Amino acid sequence: MSEKVEVEKKAIKKLVELNEELENYFRNTIIPQLFVDADMILRKFSPPANTHFKLAKEHIGKSIYNIPALTQLNGLVEVIKEVITTNIDYEDEIQTPDKRWFQMNILPYIIKKENITNGVVITFVDITGRINDKKIIEKINGEHETFIYSVSHDLNGPISNLIALVDLIDRSKTDENKDDTKKYLKMIKESAHSLKDIISELTHIAKIGTDASDLADKVNIEKILEDVKLTLKNQIYQSHAKITTNILVPEIQFSKKNLRSILYNLIFNSIKFSKDDTTPEIFIKTEEAGEFTLISVTDNGVGIEPEKKEEIFSKFSRLKPHIEGTGLGLFIISKMVSNQGGKIEVESEVDSFTTFNIYLKHG
Repeated sequence: MSEKVEVEKKAIKKLVELNEELENYFRNTIIPQLFVDADMILRKFSPPANTHFKLAKEHIGKSIYNIPALTQLNGLVEVIKEVITTNIDYEDEIQTPDKRWFQMNILPYIIKKENITNGVVITFVDITGRINDKKIIEKINGEHETFIYSVSHDLNGPISNLIALVDLIDRSKTDENKDDTKKYLKMIKESAHSLKDIISELTHIAKIGTDASDLADKVNIEKILEDVKLTLKNQIYQSHAKITTNILVPEIQFSKKNLRSILYNLIFNSIKFSKDDTTPEIFIKTEEAGEFTLISVTDNGVGIEPEKKEEIFSKFSRLKPHIEGTGLGLFIISKMVSNQGGKIEVESEVDSFTTFNIYLKHG
């Protein structure tokens, strides 16, 4: 046997050993991996890839254009071609058909002897847990933001009442105005108690967190309404507002603090945006609506222009700049409702009416 033949046999044996090692690696790795050649042919895949991409032995040797699970990965072919052309690694986050998230790395497979790229090795690292954690953190951050704005907005009403009432007392110090002074002092006391209650609720929330699901409890809607009307007693008295209700669903599983803020903001806005020389009329109704409890608040105020219906839920949005406000009320409501899995819709006609429909998911 010639020396040349012996060398060739050793080379073949070495290749077989390397191939067996490669096969053994692919069989035992826990990472989904694919080897695709420069002609877009699937040459090899690790067993975990079968779990996520439903690959089978018959897929070996087929173009990835003809493998459904791979064609569903948008832009995969284009990226593979780019990596082969540029020899530059590619990294991205993708979601597979089984709804798991992976960090996808595409590396060029270079034949060093010929200095050419003959395909790519695609590796998928499962990051589903990390993505889910990220979503939870984003949700918590959103709820904390809502909480901060809620604190500011909820405290603003009672504090404004106290300032206004102190001003009234200052202007009525004469003996003949003693009755007025007593009335204003009584109203100050009520506002102070209301402020104390709000601070107490916010302190409680700060201790246990701002996740709406953690705070959810069976809440009596009529009782919350009475609390809100007491807080807004001064505004209701001065505007002569008429509030009527039709409570078909008396209780709901929801955050007491958030429901109070929702009703407070909607009733306060109904009074604030009433038409000149018109008595504010506010109608509040609750009813079942499929998987939701619907709370609707209707008023006979100035209404909202059709093109501004979405804008009203934006942060710091003030459609009537001449009317005092921070532009946070409806933003807060929208956040509270969406964080709980619900939705908010608005119907309105200018100079006629506005109805806010709040859909809260059953607990």
